[in-house]
This record gives sequence, structure tokens and C-alpha cells, in this order.
Amino acid sequence: MAGGWARDGAVSEQIEASVNDELARMQARRGQQGESLTHCAECEEPIPEARRTAIPGVKLCIDCMRDRDGQRQQRGGINRRGSKDSQLK
Repeated sequence: MAGGWARDGAVSEQIEASVNDELARMQARRGQQGESLTHCAECEEPIPEARRTAIPGVKLCIDCMRDRDGQRQQRGGINRRGSKDSQLK
């Protein structure tokens, strides 16, 4: 049940869109599959055999992966909470 100027089902659509966005983000983060590289794609350091075995399709050494994970990606500026303030902008 939507209130105000929102049409029926708008809240459900917002929730579904948020869930789909998060699922897509998680799938993109899942990583590569297939054969692992023997040397890091960024710094050319050798990737240990144990890491290549544990993570299929690994392309980065531990240090480069840690640096990449430290750089959090900004999400889009879409407010899907449906507050009245966001609807007025």
C-alpha cells in the first residue's frame, strides 16, 4: 500500500531494485574463475602456489589485493528509502 503520490507497488519495486543491485555487486565481486596466474597482474611478484590453489582464477598477490580491498567503491547516489525529502528533489 503506497501513500501520498506514490503508485501502488512502488515500495515493493524499490526494495526489489535494492536487492537486485546488491546481488549484482556481490556477483561482480565474486572474482575470476579458471586458471590462476603465476605472477601478480599489477606488480609482477610471484603468487604463492598455496594461494593459487586456494583461490581459483587468482590474478593478484596478497599485497595488491589488500590494497584494492582497502579502496572501497562509492555506491551510486540514489536514495531508495523513499523519504519525502528525496521525492521533492
